[in-house]
Amino acid sequence: MDKSFSSYKVDDRSFVAFIKREIHNLAINSGFSVHRAGEVDIVVSELTSNLIKHAEGGELLYRIYEEDDVKDIQIYCIDHGIGIENTQRIMNDGYSSTNTLGQGLGAIKRLSDEFLIFSIKKWGTVQYVSISNKAEKLPLRKNLNYAALQVCLPGELVCGDGYYVKLITGGFQIFVGDGLGHGPNAHHAVQEAMKVFRICREKDPTEIIRDIHNSVRKTRGLVATIATVDYKTATWTICGVGNISTRIFTGVDSKTYTPYNGIIGHNIPRTLNNTVVPYEKHQMIVMHSDGLRTRWNLSDMQSILKHEPQMIAAALYKDQMRGTDDATIFVGKIR
Repeated sequence: MDKSFSSYKVDDRSFVAFIKREIHNLAINSGFSVHRAGEVDIVVSELTSNLIKHAEGGELLYRIYEEDDVKDIQIYCIDHGIGIENTQRIMNDGYSSTNTLGQGLGAIKRLSDEFLIFSIKKWGTVQYVSISNKAEKLPLRKNLNYAALQVCLPGELVCGDGYYVKLITGGFQIFVGDGLGHGPNAHHAVQEAMKVFRICREKDPTEIIRDIHNSVRKTRGLVATIATVDYKTATWTICGVGNISTRIFTGVDSKTYTPYNGIIGHNIPRTLNNTVVPYEKHQMIVMHSDGLRTRWNLSDMQSILKHEPQMIAAALYKDQMRGTDDATIFVGKIR
């Protein structure tokens, strides 16, 4: 399944009705009740009108996400505006900074299953909203709290990137891949790779990469990194081929793990070795494709490391997107 977000630039009020209709239809077609879809309409209206009134435009990203028979509409709202000095204060219904009714963020929070916001003065604001079609929320992940922001190259209908998280006996595995180029052929390559990853019983990332390599020879090929966690040995085991960037944060310190040169499905090194590092509580892993610049520093943003994975992914997207390729940003926090 393509997990990418649709993206719209919002810089004129004339776009609002179109975007609201698109997301409303997505909700109805995904089984949301008319009442719940109406609440989605209110949230989208508030987000988009705030972009125009307070930030002179921005970007709205949305998708439908399904997990354990619960469907969620997930929305990111990103701007480069003046920022917000006190986000808690303005989330109170009735507060206004422009002599309007001032029910915007309070209404969004009330109608959403999850609402997150991060803002810095003169930097801008990123927001995340999830709205479920059922009373129960998406299940909490016991050991890994993660989020991924995936978008197509502008103009493409499918994404050539992919990610997948798999629970295994005594741990979990993460796959992030990027099919060569973009469009349907890149999408096909990464989807075929994920099929192999999902059913592979190997725990060793090097062996999984070899299995994928042998199975996708007839595709365009891809680059990918696999990270395996073993609770018993308390280790990360990481191996990658091609330019997927991987960093693990322990506190404020981070280390980048360098993949091998090559193309999975075409040419990979005869010798592949894993990198093994300690697995600890409260670590954070960031993995992304080359749709994102690699020279970024999260310490430049005040307190961002304390925030949820959705906010970190959105902040990286906001500041580091190249806009010339598909892009996937995966952020996971160890509980």
